[in-house]
Amino acid sequence: MTISPFFLNLRSAYRAEMDDLRFDSDGRDVLRQRLTEKRREIGFLIQMMELSPEMVAVIFHQGFAFRQPAVMDQLLRHDVDAFPDWRSVAEGIDLAPWAQDLAQVVLDAPGGERFLTVAAALHYMAGKPDAHAGHGGHEDADADDNDSDDDLDEFDADEDGDAPGDARARNEAGADWLVAQGFERKD
Repeated sequence: MTISPFFLNLRSAYRAEMDDLRFDSDGRDVLRQRLTEKRREIGFLIQMMELSPEMVAVIFHQGFAFRQPAVMDQLLRHDVDAFPDWRSVAEGIDLAPWAQDLAQVVLDAPGGERFLTVAAALHYMAGKPDAHAGHGGHEDADADDNDSDDDLDEFDADEDGDAPGDARARNEAGADWLVAQGFERKD
């Protein structure tokens, strides 16, 4: 699958933002509490949609269910200047009731449609529906929040035919290099 550089870059930033929100300094999983707090700050966050979409998109974590994965796969190929309009993408997405309220606030803001398209794509990449067997093509709102590298290996295969395992080997080599530079290994 081909993914535009725009989404490849945002995918990494989105995953890092989710990782930052997940645990407190004592190692406790506080993702739900932090997301609830961020959702209450929607009025402030909409100001950041253009500059840091990954920091705002996390508020929709587990708020999208994708009925038409092919539409999302096609969307991931587009650069920011060639996005389809939100209405055409939204036809294949179910929003959780709580996410509908947030989406309306976002849609009322300038650039809101574009941002919702980006947020849906980021959420789709983070928890690709077909990567979760047994969910019938939809994401379960109570599904495990942890994204494994296995779920995204398909996105790491490049157009030259590198297999997903090659992507994993590159990731491991990068992690080894960071350890050699004095950084701790991230598990």
